[in-house]
Amino acid sequence: MKKIRVAVVGYGNIGHYVLDALREAPDFELAGVVRRDPSRVPAELGNIPVVADIAALSGVDVAILCTPSRKVEEYASRILAQGINTVDSFDIHTDIPGVYERLGKIAEAHGKVSVLSAGWDPGSDSVVRALLEACAPKGITYTNFGPGMSMGHTVAVKAVPGVKAALSMTIPVGTGIHRRMVYVELEEGADFAAVADAIKTDPYFAHDETHVRQVESVDALKDMGHGVNLTRKGVSGRTQNQLFEFNMRINNPALTAQILVGAARAAMRQRPGCYTLIEIPVVDLLPGERKEWVRRLV
Repeated sequence: MKKIRVAVVGYGNIGHYVLDALREAPDFELAGVVRRDPSRVPAELGNIPVVADIAALSGVDVAILCTPSRKVEEYASRILAQGINTVDSFDIHTDIPGVYERLGKIAEAHGKVSVLSAGWDPGSDSVVRALLEACAPKGITYTNFGPGMSMGHTVAVKAVPGVKAALSMTIPVGTGIHRRMVYVELEEGADFAAVADAIKTDPYFAHDETHVRQVESVDALKDMGHGVNLTRKGVSGRTQNQLFEFNMRINNPALTAQILVGAARAAMRQRPGCYTLIEIPVVDLLPGERKEWVRRLV
């Protein structure tokens, strides 16, 4: 079996867990890790090529982008143009249609595949929502996150000038409504009121009830646990009151990483273009032959 050569772009929380998932996958070969500063190599990367540019790695089939969401389009555009498939966990829901269209044009022009927003939400939860829509075409679906740490929101807070460290917690209020609890350590001399205002007006937070608290130590509060409850109440055919519920409690970056690795596998099985997970056959996320999964799971 020819293994898929993959590059990990970025090595924060998600990149670390992607490496773990790749080491457990039978059909992948790690080409290397791309970091802004390749001179800083953690001990666990000691025998792995670490470079500043993916062009320095040979024979890469697919790049798993473990970058902040606001950098995904920039990285994906450049890497697709180099003839390499990309997958990412872009999580700014309102921006997905525009990024999808733009990356689709680039991917098609270079005969490559981009898998967009392939985390757990958007991502695997999107697949569950699509299935529930098929089960009850009329109805309402509520997605309730948490309580838990949101990585995308936390990264957005860390980018605010004056913030030394941050944690953004998502608290479910119910019926798809959430409260954001944001904890920040400030740089010396930073103005807390200005920082809080910048956070509350950021598109990540502007549509939710957001509370910002200054703390002495963010590390004392961190917990990577997260979760989701998806509930749909609707109609199957003409039969009312159909109720469906999906729950999970997970380690946030570990699940994101696992879905990304499955999406990287699926990228090798699609025609050129940009895809979200609801457009990809679920079986393509799994290793091996389709007929074996049909025998086992159907």
